[in-house]
Amino acid sequence: MKITVDEEKCCAAGQCVLIAPEVFDQRDEDGIVVLLDEEPPAGRHDVVRESADICPAAAIRLHEDA
Repeated sequence: MKITVDEEKCCAAGQCVLIAPEVFDQRDEDGIVVLLDEEPPAGRHDVVRESADICPAAAIRLHEDA
């Protein structure tokens, strides 16, 4: 799995950080998402998928291996 984020779409809700703090963080100045791990290990894939699903701005994109 590879993750990309669209900072322009991000509305700084912070749900991704609450669900997967090992993978996502927020900038202090404006709360915009910061991607900490663009290729997380398999053990984190479920929380990353949940973060993408719950993102109100659809700013998280997942690219899953076949």
